[in-house]
Amino acid sequence: MQAFTWKLLLATPIDQVYDALATDRGRAKFWAERTEENNGVVRFYFPNGERCDAEIVAADRPLRFCIRYFDALTDFLLADVDGKTELTLKVNEAPAEDWLAAYAGWVSVLMNMKAVLDHGADLRNHDPGRSWDLGFVDN
Repeated sequence: MQAFTWKLLLATPIDQVYDALATDRGRAKFWAERTEENNGVVRFYFPNGERCDAEIVAADRPLRFCIRYFDALTDFLLADVDGKTELTLKVNEAPAEDWLAAYAGWVSVLMNMKAVLDHGADLRNHDPGRSWDLGFVDN
């Protein structure tokens, strides 16, 4: 098992960033095609047909949202910085065989989050024929 951390500064206020992480509507804007939250589990649907069930480990509005995502403990820590949000992503217990894909993949997800929240632009392909697993830059 391996771990890594990424940080991101968003111009978006902390409550809006938290909503993007912790609601089905928010996650669909930047992360997955859609999600369905039910009884502490979020089901992610991706354009390539893949699904992932993620257990919500912690939901402490507006400072922390933590899930077990693709078998890795994935912790989003938020801090208000003069009306902006500093997001720290900590991925712990990532399976070693998936580490490189997770490490690079989170950059893609986080940059799309910034594009959506700060600039209103979704950078994803939304095309199952041009997905990450086929070598396309996407998330």
